[in-house]
Amino acid sequence: MNALTDCAPAAASAPAANARPAPSPVRLQKTLLLWHVVIIGLAYIQPMTLLDTFGMVSRDSLQHVPTSYFVALLAVLLTSLSYGHMIRRYPSSGSAYTYAQKAIHPNVGFMVGWSSLLDYLLSPMVNILLARIYLTAIFPDVNHWVWIVGLTVLMVGVNLRGIRFVANLNGLIVFFQLLVIAIFTFMVWHQLRAGQNALGAIAESGGHGLWSLAPFWSSQADIGALITGATILCFSFTGFDSLSSLAEETRNTESTLPKAIFLTALISGLIFIAATYFLQLYFPGDPGQYFKAVDETQPEILYLVGGALFQSVVLAFAIVTVMASGIAAHAGVSRLMYVMGRDGVIHKRFFGHISPRSFAPSYNILLVGAVALTAGFLSLEYVVALISFGALTAFSFVNLSVMAEYVWRQGRWRTLRDVLRYVVTPVLGFVSVGAMWLEVEPTSLISGLIWGTLGLCYLGIVTGGFRSAAPQYREEIG
Repeated sequence: MNALTDCAPAAASAPAANARPAPSPVRLQKTLLLWHVVIIGLAYIQPMTLLDTFGMVSRDSLQHVPTSYFVALLAVLLTSLSYGHMIRRYPSSGSAYTYAQKAIHPNVGFMVGWSSLLDYLLSPMVNILLARIYLTAIFPDVNHWVWIVGLTVLMVGVNLRGIRFVANLNGLIVFFQLLVIAIFTFMVWHQLRAGQNALGAIAESGGHGLWSLAPFWSSQADIGALITGATILCFSFTGFDSLSSLAEETRNTESTLPKAIFLTALISGLIFIAATYFLQLYFPGDPGQYFKAVDETQPEILYLVGGALFQSVVLAFAIVTVMASGIAAHAGVSRLMYVMGRDGVIHKRFFGHISPRSFAPSYNILLVGAVALTAGFLSLEYVVALISFGALTAFSFVNLSVMAEYVWRQGRWRTLRDVLRYVVTPVLGFVSVGAMWLEVEPTSLISGLIWGTLGLCYLGIVTGGFRSAAPQYREEIG
């Protein structure tokens, strides 16, 4: 009996000794360099979007679009510094969700992530919507669902190939996009130099000539109107913050991503301000006198500046650029959902899945594609407003997270350098974003609050009536 007993452990240990170690879970792979990340950011931002939003922002800013861009850029650059601080502390693909979760509270982090989903989930859709507008302008007799379904399938297919493929494809597209913007701006400049704007002769229409401060400030300028325009233009900058979702696929994350985020915001902001300066001179009055629909202005702007042939060529290329933006946005939101799934705060087996072949969150990519199909039911202006709501939420809490992490948790406020980095900069960022909150469009605010209420109810269920904190992923990201 004792012999049998003595042999039992040895026999039991034999399979363990021969067994192979359990395979490690599939993870995202670090393959991206600085230029890859900046290219993905510029593709996401899609500089040519300035032509799409010009009409509605010119209307709301009282014809001071470049100043509204400047206001938005100031808030974005301050906030980009806060993103940089939090990336160095928490190099996770969860972006603002992870920062608020770790620095403030897991439940706050969930609500920030939930609100950010409103921004990130709708960004791929808005690019499908833009492509539909362009294609309908070129082929008015084709049912718009043909374009929506076809382009969504293309967007999903590219993302399923993996992030490195996305970066390389977007690099080529961004180069030609910047070239098109340069050619377009030169055409506007040339006509202004010749004494012409959209109303005809500048002297006859009361225009301001080639060089003027009027696009930035005039007698009809209003601070509230400028901030209202900047609030809409948060949509134009949403690519810069999404780069933080690439933290687990970027080499030297702590140094590369902060640089990439700041450079992406700065480069795109300078392009926006320079191009819309000349555009505002060319369209100096109420946009209603130039455009049939102020929320779909790119086709008409291209026609008025360059004629029918130029319009057709650039619209054909614009379809490619919005798809590049959609592909980049698609990559970002699928990774945010992956981190939330990995945490277990949403369904872990579905949202936390990584394809062992492409190292991409394939289930999330397919789900985002399904959401993008709803582009056939919504207007561009409404979707842009909802995206701005999600972006402003993320921007606000990233600035708060810096103060919570570095000042409250780490006590880093005793030197001038720390005060400037961890108090002054995030406070200025928060205040500048807060000013835009005051001018959020009421319909989008109500829709955003409804979305937030749904998230709060879900969080209450997950946490057992808020008796516990939302679950977190405990493994260190490295």
